[in-house]
Amino acid sequence: MLSIVVPTYNEKDNVRPLLDRIDKALTGIPWELIFVDDSTDETPEVIKEIQESGKRVRLHHRDTEKGLATAVVKGFELAEGDFVACMDADLQHPPEVLRDMYAAMLAHADMAIPSRFIPGGSDGGLDFIRKVISGTARYMGKIMLPCLRLISDPTSGLFMLRRELLDGVKLDPTGWKIMVEVLAMCPVKNVLETPYAFHDRESGESKLSTKVSLQYIQQLCKLRFTAKNKGRDMRVVRWSPEKLEARRNKLIP
Repeated sequence: MLSIVVPTYNEKDNVRPLLDRIDKALTGIPWELIFVDDSTDETPEVIKEIQESGKRVRLHHRDTEKGLATAVVKGFELAEGDFVACMDADLQHPPEVLRDMYAAMLAHADMAIPSRFIPGGSDGGLDFIRKVISGTARYMGKIMLPCLRLISDPTSGLFMLRRELLDGVKLDPTGWKIMVEVLAMCPVKNVLETPYAFHDRESGESKLSTKVSLQYIQQLCKLRFTAKNKGRDMRVVRWSPEKLEARRNKLIP
């Protein structure tokens, strides 16, 4: 089974479209959707209404703790699937990419990472300023952490991995960049990258702030000394759009 962890903070207008698209994208694949919610709006009420309709949805609402990365870690703890995925609720991560990542896992990847920066990918959902900020964050990460150097898109937060790789691993993330923490702390050896197009936010407001940027720098400084994965044994394979389509059709009935 596939467990999809989605952290939410005031995303009441996005959760229903997100679920509908996940349901369509994962036809024929057993899955569960885990919302870890820190919202102050009606998001948890909307999720509870969805649960009452019989959808495969679970909700964990937090009143005393905040933060995207810690929400994802909590979702990992709750997950029951053999594979766990992480994605944003704002639809900038297209849910259809879950099927691509699932195909990558069936091809024996330890971790599947959709990328905006390989042939077939696009970061068109970002404006110029955010592209500059995103690019700076990527290269800072690659400079400070060897395990990120072969990854073309290490800061997106969209990924899937084998749940067994989380066993016995202490994740203590700061801020938002949970994938950086996973790559640095988990015994990831085989990474498969697939192309995807980053989309414009459909509703709500971006959570990017100066505080978030400073937390990312703090996270890199911490992982510089505590990372377990030094990247020496990592192997990264990239699928072209043509190979992705062929492999997806072959691996998923």
